[in-house]
Amino acid sequence: MANITSEMVKELRQSTGAGMMDCKKALTECEGDMEKAKEYLRKKGLAAVAKKTGRIAAEGRINTYIHGEGKIGVMIEVNCETDFAAKTDDFKELVHQLSLQIAASNPTYIVAEEIPADLVAKEKEIHAAQLRDQKKPDAIIDKIVEGKLSKWHQEICLMNQPFIFEEKQSVDDLVKNVSAKIGEKISVRRFARWELGEGLEKRVYDLASEVAAEMNK
Repeated sequence: MANITSEMVKELRQSTGAGMMDCKKALTECEGDMEKAKEYLRKKGLAAVAKKTGRIAAEGRINTYIHGEGKIGVMIEVNCETDFAAKTDDFKELVHQLSLQIAASNPTYIVAEEIPADLVAKEKEIHAAQLRDQKKPDAIIDKIVEGKLSKWHQEICLMNQPFIFEEKQSVDDLVKNVSAKIGEKISVRRFARWELGEGLEKRVYDLASEVAAEMNK
């Protein structure tokens, strides 16, 4: 079986506009052959979605969602190409589902490409060091690290996360499916998530530490 790296997935995504999970599956099915993977995506009907990537999606909706009697709040902006599409039930439902996803799964980024390079490098080094301590062969360390990074992306990147209502499908797959259905490019532009009392425990702890230090002088 061919070793499918994140660089290969990124290259296929950039050239086709298909989702990351779709690209990874295509490369796996085609044993790493890039041209065959492109053809695979076209046959699966994802090429139609890919053609939309050059269009401008400036319409859409800003949605707010409050969960748990005011314990968690989410605001998200999702864009499409026309106001007509933004008013369809399919698009509205997608935006609502994305709000629920963010409330439940607490992502930090939209896509893996947004993660700062220094943070990725640090994460790679941590995993590599752990594997070296476990006496893993150097020949397989890179492959294991790639797998751990992929799992990390699924935890912190919205589009990589398993969809909460159907975990066999990624959020990226969900968005691509709705995009194909309404015939327009859809993009998640930005989101914010708030949790009641978030960060307060640290401030209380810091204040207690300062008081204790003052008393010990």
